[in-house]
Amino acid sequence: MSSRLEGKTALITGSTSNIGAAIATAFAAEGAHVVVSGRNRKRGDAVVAEIRAAGGKADLIVADLDGSAAASRTLAAEATVVLGGRIDILVNNAGIFPGLTTAATTEATFDEVYGVNVKAPFFLTAAVAPEMAERGSGAIINLGSWIARLAVPVGSLYSSTKGAMETLTRAWAAEFGPAGVRVNAISPGVIRTPAINGDTHPMMHGTPAGRSGTPDEVAHAAVYLASDEAAFVHGTVVDVDGGRVAVAVVAS
Repeated sequence: MSSRLEGKTALITGSTSNIGAAIATAFAAEGAHVVVSGRNRKRGDAVVAEIRAAGGKADLIVADLDGSAAASRTLAAEATVVLGGRIDILVNNAGIFPGLTTAATTEATFDEVYGVNVKAPFFLTAAVAPEMAERGSGAIINLGSWIARLAVPVGSLYSSTKGAMETLTRAWAAEFGPAGVRVNAISPGVIRTPAINGDTHPMMHGTPAGRSGTPDEVAHAAVYLASDEAAFVHGTVVDVDGGRVAVAVVAS
């Protein structure tokens, strides 16, 4: 274990699997006390057990961030208690992707996706950031997506929510940055998950990396943004996408 986050506390939403779990594990390996949060207790317990087995410090809070302000405030309050009275780092990672066309999207689905992907992190940040500002320090990391800037045919709803999170990143940097709270975002590309298995995803053909990314590669960026190494980084979006949005892809 190294110590870039030694003595820090962190709440990571949607961290019972995939990118969120990788971020929680990486933070704990760097010395942070982390709260793993998500809807699935069994998966959450497994992440916490893995962190503890490696010598890290982690606790689980089961939470369903359904978009209600109450759910976000409750999670913030519970995490503050578990973490000993303060949250130094907040990672807004929880999100859902319906994979529907615009015409096939119902009003209920629209409200659900915006509730989970935008409203929940908005009110969670509203509950956490002011206390960070009072202390004069803190780091907030939002998860965006490459398809917020490079559109795909089936993804209008999801991509618009991630565009909102990237905009909120800049707005919150302006609002809380002068009080010592750094707000930044990570925009992952095509990342290997149980649904995307292997390196040869068609969307990555012709990119500089030429392969899909891993959750750990996103977590490395999160560690940097959470650490003092990023003390002069405010309001930016870090692309962790193998060059997908930065470089023209030539079909072969």
